[in-house]
Amino acid sequence: MRPPQRMIAYNVGDNVEVIGKDEGFLGSYYEATVISVLADGRYEVQYKTLIVDEETKIPLKETVLPKDLRPVPPCVRTRGGHYEMYQAVNVFDNDGWWYGKIIGLTGVKGYYVYFSSTNETLPYHCSRLRVHHDFIHGDWHQIN
Repeated sequence: MRPPQRMIAYNVGDNVEVIGKDEGFLGSYYEATVISVLADGRYEVQYKTLIVDEETKIPLKETVLPKDLRPVPPCVRTRGGHYEMYQAVNVFDNDGWWYGKIIGLTGVKGYYVYFSSTNETLPYHCSRLRVHHDFIHGDWHQIN
């Protein structure tokens, strides 16, 4: 039997990531700030990159369950933006972070990233990548 997930109590002002659950966004994460802790245990967040509409540019707000939140992963620097072949990474694209694996080089500090969720391979500059971590039982783990 799996041990229970350790619950994290977030506070107003905490930076978090919210999992994307809509079709086409499954498994992606979006940066947000907790703006309210509700009496029923849910949280109101304001997204950093998602907006209500293009015209007003007002940041999107949403009420989410605690299980849909995680802290911001640790920032792990690579040597000169260098990633290893088949290394698990997160790519910043379409306003969120997406899980993929390095499968090749595209030139100076560029990488081809394979996304198993969509069976696509796309090129990215290293500035749009971060080392992937899994949040397991309340702790971050770098897993390849």
